[in-house]
Amino acid sequence: MRLRALQHIPSLMGIVWHSGPPVICGILTFRLMAALIPLAMLTVSKKILDAVQSHYAGAPLAPHFWWLVWAEFALAAFGAIAGRTIGYFDSLLADRFTRHVSLMVLEHASRLDLASYEDPLFLDKLERARVQATDRIAMIQAIGSVAEQMITAVSLALGIFWFSPWLLAVLVITVVPAFLGESHFAFLGYSQNIGQTPIRRRLDYLRVLGASKESAKELRLFGLGGFLSDEYSRLSNQIYDQDVRLARRRLWAGALLSLLSTAGYYGAYAYVIYRTVTGALTWGTLQFLAGAIAGTSSNIQNVFSTFSSIADQSLFLTNLVEFLKVAPKIRSKPDALPAPRPIRDGFAFERVTFAYPGGRRPVLERLDFRLEQGERIALIGQNGEGKTTLVKLLTRLYDPTEGRILLDGVDLRDYSIEDLHSQIGVIFQDFMRYEMTARENIAVGDIKLAQNGAVYQAARKSMADEVIEKLPKGYEQLLGLRFEGGVDLSGGEWQKIALARAYFRDAQLVILDEPTASLDARSEYEVFQRFAELTAGKTALLISHRFSTVRMADRIVVLENGKIAEQGSHSQLLTLGGRYAAMFELQASSYR
Repeated sequence: MRLRALQHIPSLMGIVWHSGPPVICGILTFRLMAALIPLAMLTVSKKILDAVQSHYAGAPLAPHFWWLVWAEFALAAFGAIAGRTIGYFDSLLADRFTRHVSLMVLEHASRLDLASYEDPLFLDKLERARVQATDRIAMIQAIGSVAEQMITAVSLALGIFWFSPWLLAVLVITVVPAFLGESHFAFLGYSQNIGQTPIRRRLDYLRVLGASKESAKELRLFGLGGFLSDEYSRLSNQIYDQDVRLARRRLWAGALLSLLSTAGYYGAYAYVIYRTVTGALTWGTLQFLAGAIAGTSSNIQNVFSTFSSIADQSLFLTNLVEFLKVAPKIRSKPDALPAPRPIRDGFAFERVTFAYPGGRRPVLERLDFRLEQGERIALIGQNGEGKTTLVKLLTRLYDPTEGRILLDGVDLRDYSIEDLHSQIGVIFQDFMRYEMTARENIAVGDIKLAQNGAVYQAARKSMADEVIEKLPKGYEQLLGLRFEGGVDLSGGEWQKIALARAYFRDAQLVILDEPTASLDARSEYEVFQRFAELTAGKTALLISHRFSTVRMADRIVVLENGKIAEQGSHSQLLTLGGRYAAMFELQASSYR
């Protein structure tokens, strides 16, 4: 599996290259020069010592002797400069790579299906890709290091090979077991990390839950602080115990195998000393071979150790590669049609059945439903009856399990998704509260437009202008408390901002899912008075549990068990005396 994981390294190298070609060229150049410096310094040092030995024997110093001394100093100085330069380029690459990969993950995630985000296995994969992929900069630096170490080891090994091929073989053989041991434990660490991902996600959730504004009230009122702390301690101790057991095994095995490597090195070193004291080698050769043996041994060990680390890191790289391979199922066809402008006939559901992935029963079943152009429809029903699901299908966040949805007689799947979405303005019940300025919170409704005049107009339509005018910095006020200087809003004020976002998009279809759930009665009345005016000539779909708001719809559709139980105007449904009339009477009685 480790070797299979290495097949992703070329893909990583491609990503690295695109993140910063000039920086990569600088790293390669200086690492190559740094790799050859040890051999050059040993060669110069050998010549210096041999010259000194000859001088002690009575021979005069060679004319170029002091040039050799200066050359060794120059090589040492260049080596120090090269090391710092490599560190400088590595830091630049780390920033560029992290930025590049983060953008890749962000852009790819934004193209994936909504269904992906409702799959726990996908969320685990996304978490590993998001967190671990940017940490792979250590792997990139390790690849550069192992290339430098290999060049150094090969160059020094050639010197040892010239003296004794068997001596080099001993050094290599005694290091191999240590490499195999490191590689084995690297794989065990990866497997353990993969198994811990769900627990780590739960730990992250507990951290957020224990220190967020949204949960603070209930945590204190219900006294949940101790419960969360105990649960966090239990799960974190579980991970800690697993990590300690593996680290202890790795410690003992690594210590024993390192003894073998050390014995190989000192055995070769002792042999060279013996040959020198018997007169077979000169001082310079002793210096050269001692340095070459030490350098080769340490670099071979480092190569194997670093390669093991690369294999370990490449296993984690699998998470990024697998994530980037996830392709959205809901996407535009190559020859997709633009959304109709204007919409003429409207939308039609033809025997549509839909079940969420892994769901036990369909949420919608053989549903026939029409939304005519310019019509205002209200969807009502108990929770779980399929109202929001119908909206997700209408906006093609999902495709039907069976049946089809038509727009002006053409299957929604034949239209460009991006162009279709540009003609839809929607606010969901769980709308986003962007920790951005008030202006940006509205402008995200159509970020390509983002004109201040249109922002102000949308704010007036939703009555968000009254909220924004009270803010210290007006439209440039940062909303939310995540960042310094931010100001939080009430639920109703946030809802007006979200409504402005929906109005900001000049869409042909306006969808409001519980748009006034956080508004007081007066604000709700005013919003819907404007809603009636603003949706004139447009197609509108309204989901609400408040019967005072749905009365304004041209047609009210009651969903029950994934099917249309009743439909008609408010007066027609009251006269019918069915499900709608019963719910209306139940709600009205609470105000008497």
